Amino acid sequence: MSIRAVIFDIGGVVVDSPLHAIARYERELGLPENFVNRVVVDTGTAGAWSRLERGELTLFDFERAFEAECAAAGGKLSAATMMARIAECQPRPQMLEAIRRLRAAGLRVGALTNNWKNAEGGRDNTELRVLFDAFVESAVVGLRKPDPRIYHHACTALGVRPAQTAFLDDIGRNLKAARELGMHTIKVEEPSRALRELETLISQKSGGGTRFPLPLAEG
Repeated sequence: MSIRAVIFDIGGVVVDSPLHAIARYERELGLPENFVNRVVVDTGTAGAWSRLERGELTLFDFERAFEAECAAAGGKLSAATMMARIAECQPRPQMLEAIRRLRAAGLRVGALTNNWKNAEGGRDNTELRVLFDAFVESAVVGLRKPDPRIYHHACTALGVRPAQTAFLDDIGRNLKAARELGMHTIKVEEPSRALRELETLISQKSGGGTRFPLPLAEG
């Protein structure tokens, strides 16, 4: 079955990784490595981070709740500062160009992101939305990766089945859930390598028949 659509995560794929911004902030505060991630994982679906990404908490309420969860785990941080650092992450030009080339080749392209509403109640990444055929946000649909339902939501928005889709993300558990639905997955650690993998995958699934205006990854 050929690839008809490509779905991109935003943070850590299309945009610089928020995990890197968080790690730098942890080091500045002298917190243990991956402290924030452990708090997010340990508090689970009922935790402040998950609730923020499902649109159940305002950013202000999240900050108070997440700081309390961090304190209970033995660490102190400013959630407002952490979120401001995440907001400074910039789009990756190489990924933006790849998205344009994929659409020029006739593939459907979507975004699937765990995100949140900003302090004014709006949503960020406004300038990115026009690049995609569908832009699926956890804070809007009330579901977050790795919930299987949000992947189905994205596929439906693009008019494809999971098996016709390639999905790029930087987090293993998100990719695992996608694979279990039959999606083809690529872990993004280094953008150029991930795009080369994507180009190879699309070419193989099309029997070598898909031709891009230019290579997805240059150099």
